[in-house]
Amino acid sequence: MACILIIDDDEAVRSATKIVLDANGFDVVTAADGKSGINAVKDRQFDAIIVDLFMPGMDGLATAKAIRKLCPLTPIITASGFMFGGWCPEMPNFEEMAAEVGATSALYKPFRPKELLQAIHKAIGAAA
Repeated sequence: MACILIIDDDEAVRSATKIVLDANGFDVVTAADGKSGINAVKDRQFDAIIVDLFMPGMDGLATAKAIRKLCPLTPIITASGFMFGGWCPEMPNFEEMAAEVGATSALYKPFRPKELLQAIHKAIGAAA
């Protein structure tokens, strides 16, 4: 059974994502912030990690970079509630941020269970 780590400051997103993954046979661990997520990675090996890019304190980009140093081969999936598309120049480019940490996929919140599962299967397949 593949083990997935969800790092997201939004409790509703963490819970909903965990429910979908649990229902599909994954072992799921959650973390409410970047530091907790990094500590989880130090304690356990994961098959894929979902990281929210925009969190208070340690943001998802810094979190993903720290995780990448600890476990360079573990697939990372980024997630964000912002819809970037170049229409507002001061907004960061979500796709570039995901690429910067070598993310296998980028999810836009709210994402559908099918999109989540596709991203997880792509990440696990890329790691195999």
